[in-house]
Amino acid sequence: MPRLNLEGSSAIVTGAASGIGEATARQISDLGSRVVVADLNEERGASVASEIGGLFVRCDVTSEDDGAAAVAAASEMGPLRVLVNSAGLGNPGRTIDRNNEPMPQANFEFVIKVNLLGSFNMLRQSAAAIAKTDPLDSDGQRGAIVNMASVAAFDGQIGQASYSASKGGIVGMTLPIARDLSPAGIRVNTIAPGLIDTPIYGEGDQSEAFKAHLGESVLFPKRLGTAEELAFMVVDLVTNPYMNAEVIRVDGGIRMPPK
Repeated sequence: MPRLNLEGSSAIVTGAASGIGEATARQISDLGSRVVVADLNEERGASVASEIGGLFVRCDVTSEDDGAAAVAAASEMGPLRVLVNSAGLGNPGRTIDRNNEPMPQANFEFVIKVNLLGSFNMLRQSAAAIAKTDPLDSDGQRGAIVNMASVAAFDGQIGQASYSASKGGIVGMTLPIARDLSPAGIRVNTIAPGLIDTPIYGEGDQSEAFKAHLGESVLFPKRLGTAEELAFMVVDLVTNPYMNAEVIRVDGGIRMPPK
């Protein structure tokens, strides 16, 4: 059975204006798919979309209307075959602070809303569109969805309660959604990245020294992973017809310490 052929199709990658999302959008585009770069960063998102021959759509992943607009834009460029949920954020804070005051409930809810509810919003709308396309092979395969969790789903550190809960939710919903979507020929997998070198760490000598220090805690190789390396795994999960309902750590073997 050959790999999934994306020629002439469309794809949606959220958070594609930078980092893992951008690297993924570029690699999916190289496979012949027209990519919707779905992001809030209009300047950078439009630049990436232009470079890869795709289309930028300003998208708040928590918005039903924005999700529908991204799906509609993709479907106009070709049959939608792929969604990669890469948009997400962190908002660290301890459950109770040093003065024994509780974390504001709104802080916890915000991270859950963007990372977990936003991922599901984009997934449900994209899946409905993918399900309406013609099958690609004798198995009835129509497309694939890749969600982005984190090793924090398993090894959450101090101050990561909301982030770990949001990513743990993504891990937990992978199998039931894959089961839900199996009659439509849509596969669903999740990646749990470790320490990845993205713009979140900043630039300059101090940033490089900090990243080198972090890299020492990685089993091997002793460095941060690259966005391109994460995107390699996304492409494998999208194009391998037998990969389904799996959560895969891409982390160089790291197990995160408490802090």
